[in-house]
Amino acid sequence: MSVRRSCGIRILLIALAAGGCASSGGGGTSDGGVPSQPEPRTSEGLSNAEMEAIYEARIAASRNRFTPADVHFMTGMIHHHAQAIEISRLVPDRASSSSIEILASRIINSQNDEIAIMQRWLADRGQPVPEVHVTEGGVMVHGGGDARGHSMHSMPGMLTADQIRELAGSRGSAFDRLFLELMIEHHLGAVTMVRELIATDGAVQDEDVFRFASDVHVDQATEVARMERMLAALPESENPR
Repeated sequence: MSVRRSCGIRILLIALAAGGCASSGGGGTSDGGVPSQPEPRTSEGLSNAEMEAIYEARIAASRNRFTPADVHFMTGMIHHHAQAIEISRLVPDRASSSSIEILASRIINSQNDEIAIMQRWLADRGQPVPEVHVTEGGVMVHGGGDARGHSMHSMPGMLTADQIRELAGSRGSAFDRLFLELMIEHHLGAVTMVRELIATDGAVQDEDVFRFASDVHVDQATEVARMERMLAALPESENPR
């Protein structure tokens, strides 16, 4: 559940409790003879504290609806996003197009934000959390995992070490073309991962997983369409090899 929605539910519950106290009768007096203010209760006799406990219990219950497939997806997508950041960090020193630089910057920012969301989701559910470290030598992912194991390079769209080395060795317009080709392949892999998750029996019952996977599918597909247009606009005579 998003922070905004959880806060909204909390406010609603408190408002209901406060409204219930208006119809409640009674109330004693303090030691000084001044009428005391009893703890607000709803018409069902629940106090604010009891309503808060119900709210927290329901949040905890919602976090128990995840499956191993959900964990596998979130863990794998952290690795997938980390490689997209690694590839995009090559752009400033090699690209000849300002539009490529803007695209790479957008990818880095969005993928970093989504990695934080996935890490928080795993932590909230007591699952191992992969740590992403950005260094001068590249982007490294440590820790994490799930019951079915995890092979980073077996995921759809993940580039090989040879492909990354070829990209790193390119410059100018040759780099621009190769970057778009490889990033399109990478993004399509993320779309495939979402489709595989949705096709898994019992998966995506967790509301946060459903919302996140849906957003990834839409965002990556939209960005693929944008990169395909950028690739088509490059001069035909350019050859990256």
